[in-house]
Amino acid sequence: MSFYRNLSIRQKQVVWAWAFLALPILFYTVIRFYPTLNAVILSFQSWNLLGPREWVGAENYIKLWHDPVFWKVFRNTFVYLILGTPISLVLSFVIAYQLDKTRLLHGTLRALYFLPFLTSTVAMAWVWRWFYQPVPIGLFNNFLASLGFAQISFLNSTTNALPAILLPAIWAGLGFQIIIFMAGLRAIPTSYYEAARIDGVSGWTIMSEITLPLLKPTIVFLVVFSSIGFLRIFDQVFNMTTNNPGGPLDSTKPLVLMIYQTAFSSFDMGYAAAQTVVLFGILLVVSLLQLRILKDKP
Repeated sequence: MSFYRNLSIRQKQVVWAWAFLALPILFYTVIRFYPTLNAVILSFQSWNLLGPREWVGAENYIKLWHDPVFWKVFRNTFVYLILGTPISLVLSFVIAYQLDKTRLLHGTLRALYFLPFLTSTVAMAWVWRWFYQPVPIGLFNNFLASLGFAQISFLNSTTNALPAILLPAIWAGLGFQIIIFMAGLRAIPTSYYEAARIDGVSGWTIMSEITLPLLKPTIVFLVVFSSIGFLRIFDQVFNMTTNNPGGPLDSTKPLVLMIYQTAFSSFDMGYAAAQTVVLFGILLVVSLLQLRILKDKP
């Protein structure tokens, strides 16, 4: 205690700051940083969970480079990203923009749009899987049959399976994005719109020159958040294709599902770790690239 008494006020402030920071630093070191570092080390090893780890160098990465399944999964992952992110952002913005102007049952409508985001992803995936079943079970095919149209093979088709899974993934995330967009719209001062209307500015000009530029921080956040979500898509794919994980001919399999199967079906932990490191690199590059593109110009 004599050491503490001899410290200056500034030094005591530093000691207390580090004392309060010690717990979160310890948490991130044990829960975040150590597993990440361990995964990187494991990616250069061979391990089946039972025997000892063996160093294999870059063998796992070489195997990954020559694995045709990986490149198909890589393509699927980016299809989820490239289609899911812009579609979800446009839909959520349009709904939020219209909902912000609605006064009748505003709170109820906002809660209804947000409800899917609160729903269990597993339960939601199984409900949508039921929708996609053939006659007489599936809701969509029953509706098509009542209109005289042929049934559609949603989850058992190499062309239809991925869009069929992407649709509920987009729908599930709309509620969160709508709420964030509405918060951004409410933060824009109404004086800007009043001045524009007095000057006779058109609605499109108001949208392009006032609303969208002032929503840029919100858009940047949602683009990065949504992109990470679609790059890490797993629950919908796994639960909607349980009979054939990854869909027919791996047409819907994302990288996270490949990692799961490699680790817990094949028990090739080193190879799964290499795939995890690649996914981490993709997430990092995509996020930094988006922030670089979307950030404000000096």
